[in-house]
Amino acid sequence: MRSMTRLFFAFALLAIAASASAAARDQLARFTRGITALDGQFSQQVFDSQGQLSESSTGRIVLAKPRQFRWEYAQPFPQLIVADGNHVWVFDPDLEQVSVRQQSTEEQQSPLAALIDPAALDRQFRISEGGDHDGLNWLVLLPQQGEDAQLRQAWLGFSDGELRQMELRDALDQRTVIVFSQWQRNPVLAADTFRFTPPAGADVIGDMGDVAEVFPLR
Repeated sequence: MRSMTRLFFAFALLAIAASASAAARDQLARFTRGITALDGQFSQQVFDSQGQLSESSTGRIVLAKPRQFRWEYAQPFPQLIVADGNHVWVFDPDLEQVSVRQQSTEEQQSPLAALIDPAALDRQFRISEGGDHDGLNWLVLLPQQGEDAQLRQAWLGFSDGELRQMELRDALDQRTVIVFSQWQRNPVLAADTFRFTPPAGADVIGDMGDVAEVFPLR
């Protein structure tokens, strides 16, 4: 089963600022200019430390200011992760299980969160030019935390003013490749996009707490 940690590797990888390549930086600026919400599709592959494919999945991602996201796996196994601004909910339909915890700065320090707050990236990562290959302009992100970070390195690939691909390398030397498509900028979202109510009969584990531990992104 995919882990929360693996998800947040993906969410620990998207903040950007001033010291990257002009081409990639300009494309990021084009992509994030005026953004308050994003809706798109993704395909994800995870490779183990030996380079063998260990997991493949597809789904939908939705982000909105100031700190909401919805990460929904459709294939091969459904799973839903919703951050409503105060809590993070993870629902596994096959297990009829829901886990919940207070939303923390962990999500806020991720690259995907920075798509709607790009100035945050430079505070969290050391950024350098990755060059052009595979038809994309790349940025390389190294966490400021250094050896203590679970995410060791991230690559962001841009083309035609859109984020097309993310590649992540974690502390266990696993590599996650996420390809994005069908981005919609500032879409009209359903009122319940970032709401989650545990289904009747589902086991709920975790700590609701009282308030979010995050700081506003704007």
